[in-house]
Amino acid sequence: MRQADVTRNTSETKIQISINLDGTGKAELASGVPFLDHMLDQIARHGMIDLKVVANGDTHIDDHHTVEDVGITLGQAFAKAVGDKAGITRYGHSYVPLDETLSRVVIDFSGRPGLEFNVPFTRARVGDFDVDLSIEFFRGFVNHAGVTLHIDNLRGINAHHQIETVFKAFGRALRMALAVDSRASGAIPSTKGSL
Repeated sequence: MRQADVTRNTSETKIQISINLDGTGKAELASGVPFLDHMLDQIARHGMIDLKVVANGDTHIDDHHTVEDVGITLGQAFAKAVGDKAGITRYGHSYVPLDETLSRVVIDFSGRPGLEFNVPFTRARVGDFDVDLSIEFFRGFVNHAGVTLHIDNLRGINAHHQIETVFKAFGRALRMALAVDSRASGAIPSTKGSL
């Protein structure tokens, strides 16, 4: 079973995450940051990943530590759940439109953390959410999941749509990359023999 439970406690946040990579898209989300919960729901639903997140952070200061640390903890959970990556497809990509907006996400479970984030946000906030925190979430994720991730918003006017298409495409790319490749016969998808 490709599941994991991870807890991260610091002086700024206390986070518990449970994932099932072979789930049905169920989400129980209580990060303390409503817009982040909305985006995590996109990952679960479009990635067909069962996801439970409980976070208590210093949101009285701002949402930065909570959003970043949820990304870190989620990355740790993915690394634990995917294990040695034997039999997975490894690569995934997705284009997702939402009205005028179009985003592309490409992921490689390479074992090497790397992030290219190209999202020209059209405004600084969506409600109370600082749009700059989205890159902090993904940076935390890639550094702890050990993935290479390319995120490009190709067009868009509405900043809510820009972020939402990124998270939806991320979920879809995860789903593709984590799918079991029946032709691989359980082999690790690398000429090196490990990832």
